[in-house]
Amino acid sequence: MNGLKTALLMTLLTILFLLIGRMLGGQSGMVIALVIALGMNFFSYWFSDKIVLKMYRAKEVTEAEAPNLFNIVRRIASRAGIPMPKVYIMENPTPNAFATGRNPENAAVAVTTGIMHLLDSQELEGVIAHEIAHINNRDILIGTIAATFAAAIMFLADMARWAMIFGGSRNDDEEGGNPLGAIGAIVAMIIAPLAATLIQMAISRSREYLADETGAKYCGNPRALASALKKIAYGNQALPMDAKPATAHMFIMSPLSGSSILHLFSTHPPIEKRIERLESMSY
Repeated sequence: MNGLKTALLMTLLTILFLLIGRMLGGQSGMVIALVIALGMNFFSYWFSDKIVLKMYRAKEVTEAEAPNLFNIVRRIASRAGIPMPKVYIMENPTPNAFATGRNPENAAVAVTTGIMHLLDSQELEGVIAHEIAHINNRDILIGTIAATFAAAIMFLADMARWAMIFGGSRNDDEEGGNPLGAIGAIVAMIIAPLAATLIQMAISRSREYLADETGAKYCGNPRALASALKKIAYGNQALPMDAKPATAHMFIMSPLSGSSILHLFSTHPPIEKRIERLESMSY
């Protein structure tokens, strides 16, 4: 169900890009915006593991250094049918975890010291299963594609804004021109980036639900993952993490969840709904 929702949202984002691109930038503007956005996001996608792990000063550990964690990652990876990811630990008291890497062959799972101290083995296994589900579901790739289209739409809005400031529209010379005229272009410049962001966030939330479902299958204990989420939510409230907004979507629970941002602009679904869904599952 969440996989179908993602496909529909990605289609909607693509259609939005094509419509807004034709209206604001014309064919040449669409190509320029897409190439710039693709270049920026490709770099982030290809080097995602190195960038985010370095950002949070995660240290790679061996089986001898963290035998229980290592065994859990190996067991869940085997059930998922993917190669053993690299294992990292972040010295941070806030309970949280994330997975990164451009594909299952170049993946890493990172957990904080806080989550290892807070959770029991079954709960930690549920968290690792959720993160490995992200890897196996290719969520880094899907997120990058969504970010590319959203960024391209924002570039188009910026290009159109500057074109109007300096006198004229970029697609004046394109066949057909702007079908909605100047007022339509102004409305599109305001609405399009907002709509693209909302769709991008909705895609992120659908992937979180899917990772919960897939992770529950991998560990065979959805209630353990639900219990882990409850503890992580409490831990994040008690000890908020100093995290970068650009990486918030990667964590099992958004480090920014304590802020007053609206649900529609959140990268993660409400924790109560995630827990409710998990507790209703049975394996």
